[in-house]
Amino acid sequence: MNKVYPDAASALAGIVKDGQLLAVGGFGLCGIPEALIDALQASGVKDLTVISNNAGVDGFGLGKLLNTRQIKKMISSYVGENKEFERQYLAGELELEFTPQGTLAEKLRAGGAGIPAFFTKTGVGTLVAEGKETREFDGEVYVMERGLCPEVALVKAHTADRSGNLVFRRTARNFNPAAAMAGKITVVEVEHIVETGSLDPDAVHLPGIYVHRIVHNPTPEKRIEKRTITEKAGV
Repeated sequence: MNKVYPDAASALAGIVKDGQLLAVGGFGLCGIPEALIDALQASGVKDLTVISNNAGVDGFGLGKLLNTRQIKKMISSYVGENKEFERQYLAGELELEFTPQGTLAEKLRAGGAGIPAFFTKTGVGTLVAEGKETREFDGEVYVMERGLCPEVALVKAHTADRSGNLVFRRTARNFNPAAAMAGKITVVEVEHIVETGSLDPDAVHLPGIYVHRIVHNPTPEKRIEKRTITEKAGV
């Protein structure tokens, strides 16, 4: 089975549609599937519910889809770096399901593991727990959270073999493995493609069984979200 597609647009063809629940890997601008996001924008699909730690920054990453109003709802844990995200939410133009960061990761992991729900102490007694089932275990109150099973997951990895076995690079791993596992169809954007069998099995971070389509993007922009420079003393 050939999982490698010639470009991002063809990799999304036939699987993205209006009103879908999607997961997108990344943390800020680190480890985001840039080419797949651009192709999603170009596809014109709308009314999307997107699961992602945040929505990139203004005009880049998922921020592009906010600008074109293709996202109806975000399931996220952080808003602060995207002024348009904040503006749309405060103006009532964008639905937002605030989710604690660890809970968001676990909701994706649970979805990928076939676990429909789990109990956590995070959010008990706060707005996060409103309307949700709570239960007591060993004298402590926990809130029930549902696992997430997006119809499509878009993720970024550093290297893939042609069977879809993935290697992530350092902090760019972040939410990508959990998103990939949760997606009913997972499309991965990679910088390097190698032949099946050339990866050391111990080096594989995510097995290819979770990956359905692969796109080669050897030269991503990798924009820096916040550039901090320390000046050398005396210069």
